[in-house]
Amino acid sequence: QVQLVESGGGLVQAGGSLRLSCAASGRPFSWYDMAWFRQAPGKEREFVAVISRSASSTYYVDSVKGRFTISRDNAKNTVYLQMNSLKPEDTAIYYCATPASITTSSVLPTTTGKYAYWGQGTQVTVSS
Repeated sequence: QVQLVESGGGLVQAGGSLRLSCAASGRPFSWYDMAWFRQAPGKEREFVAVISRSASSTYYVDSVKGRFTISRDNAKNTVYLQMNSLKPEDTAIYYCATPASITTSSVLPTTTGKYAYWGQGTQVTVSS
């Protein structure tokens, strides 16, 4: 049974930083891509960043490029999201997610439908 547990959210002023963590268990962590999504009140869940199983590839939504960095530590079964220069529009619940199966394509998955397992989410609030 795959379990994902996020941590690291909180309240921060605009321009500040936070680092989110997601601890995974239940299957070989290093075999699967990992991603972060977020959902703001009244909005659909949106893709933020994804990292390949070997960490050789990453991809970001345009709105966070240059500010957020996704990384993983396969020895610790953990994926991270370092968020710098935070803006009020980054306020959302942040979720980590992983696909049901190993990605065989060179294109990393960025849609919610490609992900089978989700954490419970961690709230990030950025004040202006």
